[in-house]
Amino acid sequence: MVLERLLVAGAAVGAYDLIELVAGQTGKRVAPVTIYRALDFLVEAGLVHRIESRNAFLACPSGGGAHPQAVFMICECCGRVGETTSPAVESEIVRLAQSLGFVAKSRVIEMSGLCAQCAAPAAKEA
Repeated sequence: MVLERLLVAGAAVGAYDLIELVAGQTGKRVAPVTIYRALDFLVEAGLVHRIESRNAFLACPSGGGAHPQAVFMICECCGRVGETTSPAVESEIVRLAQSLGFVAKSRVIEMSGLCAQCAAPAAKEA
């Protein structure tokens, strides 16, 4: 149900907002620990991403599984989160870490700004 609610939301959603979304579907309020366990499982399975700066979760648009490091673009206006990958960024991050003998356990690349829809009105005003 948690994955389904994230897919329907189409945006990054906080854990407590997910409690309300699941309750709206089932009519029963789910304990926060249950939601967090489900999110941990979904993140581990590669089906959901955690947006660190927002402490929120986003269903993986590629359907999960192994894929390159995601780069998230978060709109400061509407809250939409775009996801893309870049082999060049991926290889450079690996190279930088290796050059320092650093072993990364997790990596999150997030950019904030305006999505194309929100930037268009701002560009017309300028």
